[in-house]
Amino acid sequence: MTGLPRATRPFLHFATLLRDQGFAVASDQLTGFLAAVDLLGPGSMADIRRAAHAMLAPPPERRALFDALFDLVFLGRQIDGEAAADSDDLRVTEPEDGSFDPLGGEENPSGEAATAAEVLTARRFAGMDDAEILRRFARAAPAAIPRRRGYRRRAAKRGDAPDLRRILRHAARSDGEVPRLFARKRQMRQRAVLLLIDVSGSMKARTEAHLRFAHALSRAVDRLEVFTFGTRLTRLTRAMRLRQVDQALVAAATSVADWDGGTRIGEALAAFLAVPRFAGFARGAVVLILSDGLERGDPAAMVDAVTRLARRSWRISWLSPLAADPGYRPETRALAAVLPLIDTLSSGASTEALCAHVLSLARAA
Repeated sequence: MTGLPRATRPFLHFATLLRDQGFAVASDQLTGFLAAVDLLGPGSMADIRRAAHAMLAPPPERRALFDALFDLVFLGRQIDGEAAADSDDLRVTEPEDGSFDPLGGEENPSGEAATAAEVLTARRFAGMDDAEILRRFARAAPAAIPRRRGYRRRAAKRGDAPDLRRILRHAARSDGEVPRLFARKRQMRQRAVLLLIDVSGSMKARTEAHLRFAHALSRAVDRLEVFTFGTRLTRLTRAMRLRQVDQALVAAATSVADWDGGTRIGEALAAFLAVPRFAGFARGAVVLILSDGLERGDPAAMVDAVTRLARRSWRISWLSPLAADPGYRPETRALAAVLPLIDTLSSGASTEALCAHVLSLARAA
């Protein structure tokens, strides 16, 4: 870090430490973190901590470890068992001989060598993998997608209109006698689904899983439109219609140009609504927005775009990986402002959570 201003070195060291511990920290997030600290002109360490939470977006289940590493870098506090008690990933206690290494000592990937520090971990054994979850979801989703009354009618025992064609056909066969009146009723059809996927740097860890979820949803929904947004809007509906998921991902990789970049949600949604053909997709549709809501553009543009989208759609669900914590509250001005405009703010931290939310839409209807 030689040659850099002395004031920036702790921030860069903090980002490096987070990456070493498995946190997804993109360069765009680090730049935003530094810009936020400069903009705040922080008067206390609490301001820097709030900027770190907003721009680096630690997962709720790893917030305790994130805060412990923050205290280590900026306050000089050691990571002990009490500081990281809420973390499932790392709990380090100081050994009796006084030696202490906040990162767990020398690298010991195999676990065969002895170490002075005690590292206590909680291991979780996964149940079904994402592929099996998506297979089951594709089978269950057609019956769970909300429905609306269509304009076409079909024959029924009871209906709101007579079936004149069937009545006349039977009358011709029975010398003018009509044994009974036949009825028709309007068919029920699936609502359209509009899927908007955030592919910015802060969502990098979930991007591939979201695209696989979109492909599985395309197998179950009659009318699905898929768009990605970061700094621009890209339509991926045609790519998601490919039969093989690997082919769909390759097609998506060549179509999207703004992977892992910044986040301008308001501008992307405004671009979507500016095209009449695209805006028509949202009319009466179930809108699913997979994003953490870390808007880098003008919050007013995002509020205006979501307001217009809410007028057209049947229901808007915002699925954020940060909402896995039941006590989660939006920390950005833009997402907090659009909260009254959306119907559901739910967890998007895993494929299982996304599938469970879609399967619950029929009950909400």
